[in-house]
Amino acid sequence: MGFGAEFFDDRALHTRRKVADAIARDDLADLKDELGDLLLQVVFHARMAEEQGAFDFGAVVQAISEKLIRRHPHVFADETSRTPRAVEGLWEHIKAEENATNKADQTGALAGIPVGLPALSRALKLQMKASKVGFDWNDPRAVLRKIREEADEIEAELDRPEMNRAATAGEVGDLLFAVVNLARHLDADPEAVLRQTNLKFERRFAAIERALAAQGKAPQQASLAEMDALWNEAKAAE
Repeated sequence: MGFGAEFFDDRALHTRRKVADAIARDDLADLKDELGDLLLQVVFHARMAEEQGAFDFGAVVQAISEKLIRRHPHVFADETSRTPRAVEGLWEHIKAEENATNKADQTGALAGIPVGLPALSRALKLQMKASKVGFDWNDPRAVLRKIREEADEIEAELDRPEMNRAATAGEVGDLLFAVVNLARHLDADPEAVLRQTNLKFERRFAAIERALAAQGKAPQQASLAEMDALWNEAKAAE
């Protein structure tokens, strides 16, 4: 679709993140605006596809409606006696059948996970798919040991006389992947928990700035020890 499509692909990813941010902050006014921006991405791509004779906006709505009905027979059909676990299993089974039909050219247990997903989300989906074929730990403590192992490998790279930055960055990637795995084993969404931590960091750092401003200081005029003490005060206040 050319440069315009690539630009809007980037914008769509940015907008999805802003929607998630507005939800995390429970800012309904901002959410309304961001959902409008997100809808614009859908309309724009549907319009480009329509100009190419592929599909239009109505077909997009029809497709998601049919998918919801197809994947939720416990709601739209006669499958009313299933437990929540059975419903989840049925949804996964139907989805797998659809993927096998629609993406016959893709093979392997990890097929079908979009490359354009945020890295944390894609890591989570890769791990979940690998888990379904038995490639997984059964104890979060084992994952925690893996995290320590990855951290030790980073330290080993840092201790080299001439650190290989590319190799060290690769080890950091391995560490992040392991942390996502730990979040998964604890039934925590890594995107969501990191988003909450970002908000917490912003909140506490703002408290540091306010405390320093009351002293007539800016952060760059304070020592790390001063700011660390103010951080602990902000943390205790919460």
